[in-house]
Amino acid sequence: MPSSAEMDLITAKPPTKGRSAAYLMCWLLGLGSLFTWNSMLTVMDYYSHVFPDYHPSRVLTLVYQPFAFITVGILTYYEAKVDTRFRILFGFSVFFVSSTLVPILDLATSGHGGIGPYIGVCVLSACFGLADAFVQGGIVGDLSYMHPNFLQSFSAGLAASGAATSSLRLITKASFPDTKVGLRKGALTFFFISAFFELLCLILYAVVFPKLEMVKHYRKTAALEGATTVNADLAAAGVVVTDLEKDSEKGNTRLSSLALLSQNVDYAFDVFAIYVLTLSIFPGFLAEDTGSHSLGSWYVVVLITMYNLGDLVGRYLPLIKAIKIKSRVGILAAVVARFAFIPAFYLTAKYGDQGWMLMLCILLGITNGHLTVCVLVEAPRGYKGPEQNAIGNILVFFLLGGIFAGVTLDWLWLIGKGW
Repeated sequence: MPSSAEMDLITAKPPTKGRSAAYLMCWLLGLGSLFTWNSMLTVMDYYSHVFPDYHPSRVLTLVYQPFAFITVGILTYYEAKVDTRFRILFGFSVFFVSSTLVPILDLATSGHGGIGPYIGVCVLSACFGLADAFVQGGIVGDLSYMHPNFLQSFSAGLAASGAATSSLRLITKASFPDTKVGLRKGALTFFFISAFFELLCLILYAVVFPKLEMVKHYRKTAALEGATTVNADLAAAGVVVTDLEKDSEKGNTRLSSLALLSQNVDYAFDVFAIYVLTLSIFPGFLAEDTGSHSLGSWYVVVLITMYNLGDLVGRYLPLIKAIKIKSRVGILAAVVARFAFIPAFYLTAKYGDQGWMLMLCILLGITNGHLTVCVLVEAPRGYKGPEQNAIGNILVFFLLGGIFAGVTLDWLWLIGKGW
């Protein structure tokens, strides 16, 4: 069992020094975790032009998801034995290398289509999925035993990556001509920016984040409660886990992942259902099934931007206590109610105008972001550090499972279209 001095550390309030820096760091790590993939989603108009016969808006997402889902499943199963520092740094390294190779591949093939370059893009999409599993599951698990606002900031950063890429896409679309050459220049710009962000996150997590006082406090507390996944990060921050602290780990027992899942099966279903619904509509349906409108080629880009902005706003709404959903039953009811979006989008695409479609995209994003943060923040409450890390990994596993199922179901929109 931990000594009295160690118990004092566990129960003590964390230092407030560097709190704003920690929030900013979590936000930037969230931004980098999805910036590359969102860049690929945002330039789907370019890939649809280069590979018109291969449905890139659907196929690339479908290629991405199995690698993310299977990898995060393996990492979730072994989460107690996987070094968090290695896991996250490896993920950001794969993001950086892959996001650099995307424009290199395009430059090497001079932007020509064909099955060869398309397979290359698919392989890099799979690499993004692999990196996502290493990074997102690792960081959510890592932040689950820290202050809830850390997770909120990270989640907001995830949404900000979509909003940022969509905004940049509008800028590049306005800056370059609406031709294949103009689309190509915009796409190349995106991925060079993505590579920069991934390198920045790699450096921030490796050098800066572990040394923040609040982060060191939470990680040492988790180590005293039995977590071994934090040892490398503590060592990087100059904190030595003493033999006495290691002995204290023997007196700490944690629930198994299966037991934790059984206690939180409703939260697991929540995140699964949130992303099944969202990804069955976004981005494939928005990119190919919304028809032609007065906005022309801008229409899809604007729809995706509206969703991403709504998602970003939704992830900040839980900071307003009056509207944050804390009840497990309340969260579940809200998640189930979101399935009304399916007939709403279908009927709006068939009979409505673009104003209604824009509003639906905003609402889809707001509900997605708000409910995601509510689940991620509420589920780990009341558990010890190692268990909170496990719950974070379990939730990301079901989140990516929901995304995988959603992008698969998205193909159902093609029924009857003569594909």
